[in-house]
Amino acid sequence: MDLAERKSSLLPEFLYSHRGSSPAVGGMASYGGGAAASSSFSSMYQRSTTASGSVGKAPGFMIPAASEGKIKMFSPEYYRACAFGGTLCCGLTHMAVTPIDVVKCNMQIAPEKYRSIAGGFSLVVKEQGPTGLFRGWAPTLLGYSVQGACKYGFYEYFKKTYSDMVGAENAKTYKTLIYLAGSASAEVIADIGLCPFEAVKVRVQTQPGFAKGLTDGFPKIIANEGVGGLYKGLVPLWARQIPYTMMKFATFESTVEAIYKYVVPVPKSECSKSTQLGVSFSAGYIAGVACAIISHPADNLVSFLNNAKGATVSQAVNQMGMRALFTRGLPLRIIMIGTLTGAQWGIYDAFKVFVGLPTTGGVAPEEPKQD
Repeated sequence: MDLAERKSSLLPEFLYSHRGSSPAVGGMASYGGGAAASSSFSSMYQRSTTASGSVGKAPGFMIPAASEGKIKMFSPEYYRACAFGGTLCCGLTHMAVTPIDVVKCNMQIAPEKYRSIAGGFSLVVKEQGPTGLFRGWAPTLLGYSVQGACKYGFYEYFKKTYSDMVGAENAKTYKTLIYLAGSASAEVIADIGLCPFEAVKVRVQTQPGFAKGLTDGFPKIIANEGVGGLYKGLVPLWARQIPYTMMKFATFESTVEAIYKYVVPVPKSECSKSTQLGVSFSAGYIAGVACAIISHPADNLVSFLNNAKGATVSQAVNQMGMRALFTRGLPLRIIMIGTLTGAQWGIYDAFKVFVGLPTTGGVAPEEPKQD
């Protein structure tokens, strides 16, 4: 059964499709997996298979292409593809900005020593050599790969599930609430996987000599503080990441819709894939700036608690002060998170295009005119 035959899904078409979609019976928009949504995808798949002359499977590749008819929308394979795309986009981008993260964390922990961005980079290189800027790259890569898989895979799952729960009409009316609820639910799970790696990363980056990296950092924390030492930053991590992710996904989805509606002069269906990926990056960067601002106080707390043994949240707030809590290291984090989030959405949607899936977001179909 191909995509055009999957008419039972209740996920609103506008979450994945574009302004040019045909309305369903009764004047309501068709829903994800339905015939109208599938027709726009099917034409792309047909062009792809015609150009190649045959439909084949890339040998050894773990995610089969949707254009080969192997990935059904909202099937287990679909969610696995989204999770794999999340692994790529989060793990690689966070590892790439490790030098910025090293300086940011040190500015948060020791502001009297690391007083500026440029000075922070110079000081790390002076004291630890150029390799000091890449301390913690392994827990960063692995931790955010795990987080990315859960974040993007479960977001797609919860977005579909909550849409089905509230029904088609409510899903369309309250789409932003679905974005927020879906992303929050996904992040709760994702942070459980991330937290141990984050604990090791912060120690390695801010305490020279504590450990060389992941392999000796994990057992050292467990030996000194028990397994609970790996999770003592979980609540602050949730406080940082859940608002961050809610802002990230809801702002991204809304920004993509606004760009296609007000900026791009043609419907999404008529845009090239490179244009669509450019929209994804631009919307991701805008979402990243908003994320950095709203989650920055909790980011300061995560850095402080993972660096200070036995410290509590109230002690951290009292020692840092409210102004420092909201502003310390913020400019650097805006640069880091804006670039990071833009790149993540670009990579994620590029992977979806690679396996034949539609890019994320679009424009809600216009209501049909009454005769």
